[in-house]
Amino acid sequence: MFKGGIKLLDFKSLSKNEPIEEFEYPEKVIIPLSQHTGSPAKPVVKKGDYVVEGQIIGEITGFISSYIHSSVSGKVIDIIPWDLPTGRKSLSVIIESDGERKSIEKKERNWLALSSEEIIDIVRESGIVGLGGAAFPTHVKLTVPPGKKADFVIINGCECEPFLTCDYRILKECIDEVIEGIQIICKATNVKKAFIGIESNKIDLIPVLNNSIKNLKIYVEIEIKILPTKYPQGSEKHLIKSILNREVPSGGLPIDVGCIVFNVQTVLAIKRAVCNGIPLTERVLTCTGLVGTPKNLKVKIGTPISKILSYCNGELKYGRKLVTGGPMMGIQIYDLETPVIKGTTGLILLPEEDLPEEIQPCIRCGKCIEVCPMFLLPSEIGRYAEFGRFDKCENLNVFDCIECGCCSYICPAKRPLVDFIKCAKFKLRKK
Repeated sequence: MFKGGIKLLDFKSLSKNEPIEEFEYPEKVIIPLSQHTGSPAKPVVKKGDYVVEGQIIGEITGFISSYIHSSVSGKVIDIIPWDLPTGRKSLSVIIESDGERKSIEKKERNWLALSSEEIIDIVRESGIVGLGGAAFPTHVKLTVPPGKKADFVIINGCECEPFLTCDYRILKECIDEVIEGIQIICKATNVKKAFIGIESNKIDLIPVLNNSIKNLKIYVEIEIKILPTKYPQGSEKHLIKSILNREVPSGGLPIDVGCIVFNVQTVLAIKRAVCNGIPLTERVLTCTGLVGTPKNLKVKIGTPISKILSYCNGELKYGRKLVTGGPMMGIQIYDLETPVIKGTTGLILLPEEDLPEEIQPCIRCGKCIEVCPMFLLPSEIGRYAEFGRFDKCENLNVFDCIECGCCSYICPAKRPLVDFIKCAKFKLRKK
């Protein structure tokens, strides 16, 4: 078990029993060319072109980059900058759907007949990134660096953010495909054992997982680990600590301790790309909170958020805020025409908080230090960042912060500690 963290009300009962529902085919999609960690994709279509589902519209521009595919069939009506959920802008391909659902020809494959290199190539060309929110290109994770060795694959089924239930529903409804995806990952990385980590508030998944493992032909060892329900259990570094008691060093990566971690939905996308020839053009997300009908929806990438909110009988009005992602690490959305991107795990309509008009001083209670899962001093980092002493922030290992939000959540003075930390990181990277 990792140090720190917090126990939260999870609010998952709002949507956990709602089966995955296919969202209506959009009339128009806005598909950003930068919806992943790394360099943006380069457009390979132009205004007026006709495209089909699964067609590449954005080409990879480096090792840490990702292909972008059309999620509908129709006409490219513009390629212009558009707001991302992160608040940044990205050059985006706007496609007017013809409603005909034409798609590229899909290739069925037997993954057992493929080499590691062939699997990684398929994953790269399918535009798969981490679907737990970070959106790191998956082909990079699958490529074990020279001099490193992967001992274990860890599947993150924790879904530790409150409200979100899309990964839970995938494990409930698509478990056979997930198990197959785990084996494909193991083959690509030459790993013999995988773990599936789930929190104790999802104990009902155990029979589902066991039945699938028992009934499928399994080529690697797969072990289920039930973990305490504590935020941020789903952070890859803390998942590794909880399952294997290995600690990723400061500034290091999971592969430094012989581990590779994948989100449940990423595993599903890998299976469908490798076995069924389906590139990443849609994802499952949870729309919940103060909406009339919370749902888990399979949505085309590029669908405007306004359409989803309306579909779930939600209204953004005075006294409410809309967050994309989970409530702890998510980002508040102001423009409802912002599109769903690969990393959009959820849309949560929440009550607006009453925050102090001015930033309050630290009362030196030490609560933020107690809950920090990264052994940092958030109060001190925040104090130095507030007064522009970013060199001091670097000395206090600000880059080890995973921005989980535990410190801001627990602070009785309501100091925006995560905002201070993000500012410090930004300023230090600009040096």
